[in-house]
Amino acid sequence: MATHNELGKWGEATAEQLLRDKGYTIVERDWHSGHRDIDIIARTPDNATLVFVEVKTRTNDDITTPFDAVDLKKIRHIAKSANHYVKMHDIDDMLRFDIVAIVGGPKGIKKIEHMEDAFRPLLAIR
Repeated sequence: MATHNELGKWGEATAEQLLRDKGYTIVERDWHSGHRDIDIIARTPDNATLVFVEVKTRTNDDITTPFDAVDLKKIRHIAKSANHYVKMHDIDDMLRFDIVAIVGGPKGIKKIEHMEDAFRPLLAIR
């Protein structure tokens, strides 16, 4: 496996643990819809909201932050995948789109940030 893929898988596992520690229930991890994927699908601690989480991991943030990698194209892909998931599972709950940004690697986390309600995909689809 390529180094960047290993870093990404480590980042997803780290984000999953962060969410579990905050009381979230993990529903799916690395869920695919065709060529698109959603890193983590979780339920909020009160079980009222289904959360689609994009995880971005970087070894450093000297040039750009992990948040910068979630551009309009990525938001569109997440929105289409989430729409497919919602229809497939007949979801009628509140939805939210979060980002977990991690700077570091398996030898240590320099920074981790969970941004709730990070973007509104309906605005990106138009």
